[in-house]
Amino acid sequence: MSVDITMPQLGETVTEGTITRWAKKVGDEVAEDEVLFEVSTDKVDSEVPSPAAGVIAEILVNEGETVDVGVRLAVIDDGAAAGAAAPEPEPDAEQPSPTPQVDGEEQAPADGSVEPAPEAPASPQAPPETGAAPPAAAPPAAAPEKTSSPAAPAGAAHDKLLSPIVRRLISEHGLDADRIVGTGSGGRITRNDVQAVIDGQGPAVAAPAPAAADGQATAAPPAAPALSAPAARAGADQVIPFSNIRRRTAEHMRRSLDTSAHTLVVVEVDYHNVEAVRLPAREQFKAIQGVSLSYLPFIARAVVDALHEFPLINASVGEDELIVHHEVNLGIAVDLSYEGLIVPVVHGADGKRLAALARDIAGLAGRARSKKLSADDISGGTFTITNPGGYGTLLTGPIINQPQVAILSTDGVKPKPVAIAVPGGGYAVAVHPLGNLALAFDHRAFDGAYASAFLARVRDTLETRDWSLELA
Repeated sequence: MSVDITMPQLGETVTEGTITRWAKKVGDEVAEDEVLFEVSTDKVDSEVPSPAAGVIAEILVNEGETVDVGVRLAVIDDGAAAGAAAPEPEPDAEQPSPTPQVDGEEQAPADGSVEPAPEAPASPQAPPETGAAPPAAAPPAAAPEKTSSPAAPAGAAHDKLLSPIVRRLISEHGLDADRIVGTGSGGRITRNDVQAVIDGQGPAVAAPAPAAADGQATAAPPAAPALSAPAARAGADQVIPFSNIRRRTAEHMRRSLDTSAHTLVVVEVDYHNVEAVRLPAREQFKAIQGVSLSYLPFIARAVVDALHEFPLINASVGEDELIVHHEVNLGIAVDLSYEGLIVPVVHGADGKRLAALARDIAGLAGRARSKKLSADDISGGTFTITNPGGYGTLLTGPIINQPQVAILSTDGVKPKPVAIAVPGGGYAVAVHPLGNLALAFDHRAFDGAYASAFLARVRDTLETRDWSLELA
């Protein structure tokens, strides 16, 4: 009996993943729930356990390959099936086995070797791969008669060769598929080919020169110079290729800016009321709950209460519609040692008090940094908080986590002089801990007055609630 291992969907909007490491190789035994491979998506880097025990019979996708959700990655045979299976006949040395493909993109063979693609037959219509100008035409009397059919529209030849991933990248970056050199089988354009052009490191095929009216070839106009960073100087500059998570974060953030009408509103919060409870309870809270008591759980608690009063902020944008969520699933952005961000989700956050929120937030952050998050941990978020305040930031304009309509940034809390009303009128100067809360929101979903009222409610809750009741 065999079990197919497929690319899991690690997040509701995830459509593809990249195999970053195989923990086993062909012929190895694997136990159920033992780590089988690591996968990277635009949402999470995660270790994936084996769903069954047995022997690795095949690995169909190599490390570094990006494939769609649901694509077969490997095959596991149980011990009995593996031992009873008849050996496969050796393939004819004269007939190399074809390279498997997934969604139009090339894959390497299961044994990890890379077979050279068979050379495509020469075609008189194919443009030279080097981009050099075509040779001068022979005199009309000696020119051979043309027998080819009329040329297809530009890009048509690639329609059958582009995977959905490649099509999307080409479309998003305004590229011309006819001008990209394909390194896949038969000249197929792969994701890496497109990414190399985007990064300014890949070659592009020069467009064929248009023919003059008299049949003679004309020189193509010089191409416009590409905008790129200055070339690296040996010994002076370090070239660091973008990691998979950096590329995917960039794609997601760029799509968010292209999708949402980003607007920012900011309030200043006096945390004196929070601090009066947090500082005395900090040591005891850590001893009992096992986690630190920072400002973040207080902010999260105030946010989930305010979302019930302002439900349009706990929403997602659909097809010409706003989908309002009645349950608050709170995403908390977690930094992964400066290498990327991940947003695990506290499900049912509106049903949790301060201590439970603090435990859940700390637990998710720990699992994120140790790559122990599950698909459920990063799915279903309805509102997100990002927390750079620990670095003393003054004001942060975050980018919305699609398809949500808003994201809150907590900035640094510092002691500052404030004016305090005194009995009988007038003011006195005191020093209180102050910090900003910044809300980036999608102006398509609601207007600034609604966003400002929500943020004011969060501020008022932090400044006036009796937080000692939350810790009782």
